Amino acid sequence: MPLIGAGVLFSVFVLNVVLGAKSDAAFFGDVGEMLLLLGTSILFVVGILKQESAAKEKAAQSGP
Repeated sequence: MPLIGAGVLFSVFVLNVVLGAKSDAAFFGDVGEMLLLLGTSILFVVGILKQESAAKEKAAQSGP
């Protein structure tokens, strides 16, 4: 679920950049973009750590 959230936030960031470049209609400023990327990064790291934890747990259950 966190990876989906990261994907959504990153998509919003890309949309904002494209709108700003093409029609000068960006809806986030510099600080908004920074916070959007910060949220994306946090959700991405949380998602990756959860997947790694699940993989380690699965490997421990299957045995050596």
